[in-house]
Amino acid sequence: MRKVVRSFDEWRVAARELIAGRIAPESVEWATSESDGDLFSAFGAEPHAPASQAALHLPRQLVEMLMAAGCFNTPDRWAFLYKVLWRWQLGQRDVVSAADPDGARLHAMVKAVHREEHDMHAYVRFRERKEEDGAPRFVAWFEPTHEVLPQVARHFARRMGGTSWMIATPAAAVAWDGERLHDMPPLMRSAADIDDAGEALWLTYYRSIFNPARVNADLLRSHIPSRFWKNLPEGAIVPAMVSAAANGERRTGQTSTVGRRSGATTIPVAAERAQPQREVPSTLDQCRRCDLWRNATQAIPGVGPRNARIMLVGEQPGDQEDLQGLPFVGPAGAVLDRALAEAGVRRDAVYLTNAVKHFKWELRGKRRLHKTPAQSEIAACHLWLEEELARVKPDVIVALGSTALKSVLERGSATMQSVMDAPFEHDGRWVITVYHPSYVLRAPDEATRQQAYEVIVNGLRQALELIAAPARSG
Repeated sequence: MRKVVRSFDEWRVAARELIAGRIAPESVEWATSESDGDLFSAFGAEPHAPASQAALHLPRQLVEMLMAAGCFNTPDRWAFLYKVLWRWQLGQRDVVSAADPDGARLHAMVKAVHREEHDMHAYVRFRERKEEDGAPRFVAWFEPTHEVLPQVARHFARRMGGTSWMIATPAAAVAWDGERLHDMPPLMRSAADIDDAGEALWLTYYRSIFNPARVNADLLRSHIPSRFWKNLPEGAIVPAMVSAAANGERRTGQTSTVGRRSGATTIPVAAERAQPQREVPSTLDQCRRCDLWRNATQAIPGVGPRNARIMLVGEQPGDQEDLQGLPFVGPAGAVLDRALAEAGVRRDAVYLTNAVKHFKWELRGKRRLHKTPAQSEIAACHLWLEEELARVKPDVIVALGSTALKSVLERGSATMQSVMDAPFEHDGRWVITVYHPSYVLRAPDEATRQQAYEVIVNGLRQALELIAAPARSG
C-alpha cells in the first residue's frame, strides 16, 4: 500500500486509516510530494477521521513527540513514526523509552528538532526594508536543517507584535502581516537577496564592541556552528577580526608587560599591574583609576614653577585642600609655610603636590577626617606624579611622609626610618624623606612635635644645599 503525505496532519489522517485497517508497517510504502508543493498548506488544520475509523487514544506526551519528530528531515520519517504508533497500539509502551532502540531514535529526533528551533530563534537576523506595496518591513533568510519554520514563525509572531515581517528558507517562506501568518512558496535564494541600508551601522557597532583580548576562537565556533555564520551579517567580518587578534591585536586590553611576552608560560605579575590597558584619561579631572573621586569634591593638581628644582610631595589633599582646590592650604599647610620660611626656602620657588590627588576621608560627627590611602590607591594615582616629574624635572624631591615615599619609590614596602638619616639618589634625583607637616599637629606631646618639626626644617635646608652645590662629574 502506498501513502503520499506532505505534512504531519496528512500523515495523522493516513495513520488513523491504516491503524483502523490493521495494516502493519511493513505493508505500507510512504512517499512525499514534490518540493514545488505547498509544504505548509495543511499546517494548523484539524483533520477529521471518517466515522468508520477507530479512535486513537494517545497520551499528550506521545502526540507532542510524534509532531516534533515529524519535522525531522529524513526520508523515512513517516514510516518510522507509523512503526512507533503501531507498536504503541499493540501495547508495547517501551517504544517511547530511551532504552528501546526505536524509542532512542524517537528521542534523538525530537531533541534535534527542538535544538533547531532554538538555533533558529537565536540566529535568525531580520534586515529592515522600506515598506512598499504591503511588502514586509523586516525580512530574514535562514537555512534550517529540519522543517521547523511553522513553529518558529509562531514564536516570532508573538515576539514582534504588529510589525510585518517574512522569514524565507530554501523550501518555503512565512510572512506575518501584523495579524496572521501566511504560508508562501520559496521567494529567495540567499541572504544576498535582501538589501539592508542599516547593516553597515550594525557592523560598525559590532566592530566597536569586539574585544580581541577576550576572543576565544574555539569557544566561538563551539557556541555558533559554522553553518550559521554565512547568513549572519557579522559573519563577514568576524574571521578577519579573529585573525587580527591572533596576529597581535590581542594585546589590546592587556597590560603591556603581558602583551610583549610570547608562549604559554604563566606570567607572574603584581595585582596592580594585572589590569587591562585602557585609554589614559587626558586630564586629572577625568581620572577614574580608583574610587576616591566618588567622595571627593575635586582632584587637586600640583602647583609651582614648571622648572622648579625642588618638588615637595605630600600624602593627599585634606579637607580645606579638597574645598579650595589647592595643595597645602589647610592647617598642615600653615606648618609647612613656617618650616619653609625657617629653612630659607621660598614657597613660590618649589613645586607642591601630593602622591594621591583626591581627598580620602571618613565622617566623624559633622567633620571629614583624613583616612590613609591604600597602596592600590597610591599605585593608581602614580600616573599623575610621573607626569609631574617628567614635566617639572626637579633635582630634589622632598617626600613628606610614608605615603609620599612609597609613591616616589614605587615600593609599597618602603619605610621612612630606613632612609631619613640622609639624602639618597633615585632615578637620577636626590630624595629627602621627612615627616608630613600634619604629624607635627597630631604628635602626642610637645617634645615629639618639636622634634618632627625640626626634621622637616632640616630636610628643607638639605634640599636647598643640594641644588646650590655644583653638579657632580660622572
